[in-house]
Amino acid sequence: MNFLRGDAHKIYRHLKKDPNNIKNHKYLRDIKEIQQFYESIDSDILKLIYYRLVKENNGSGMIPIYVSSIPFLFLIFSQNLQAVLFVEGSRNWMIFIFIYIIGITFSLYLHFREKAWAASHIEIIQDILKNRKDD
Repeated sequence: MNFLRGDAHKIYRHLKKDPNNIKNHKYLRDIKEIQQFYESIDSDILKLIYYRLVKENNGSGMIPIYVSSIPFLFLIFSQNLQAVLFVEGSRNWMIFIFIYIIGITFSLYLHFREKAWAASHIEIIQDILKNRKDD
């Protein structure tokens, strides 16, 4: 049942395997590069980047709009869809549903992955700005 625990537990298990090499682990390398890049930027510019990332993180995005609006389009064109998809003996409806579900699943995966990366960038920038303010 480990596959249900998510990426955080997977990262923990990988880091636990080699505690002597944690600083150079692939899961932390990307974050370290991002942090070093943001540390090299002036605080005023970093605040502007932060504001932009907050906007991106809080924006609804096109993918949720796509996911919620497509069924309404199907309702509008339901007569035409029925004529094409449910022809006697045709399996067009199965192909359509398969492609639709794959498309929605992939789109939602991308959407939440983008939001997760935006949240990571925001946290890094907040920490840097807080540390600079404290110094």
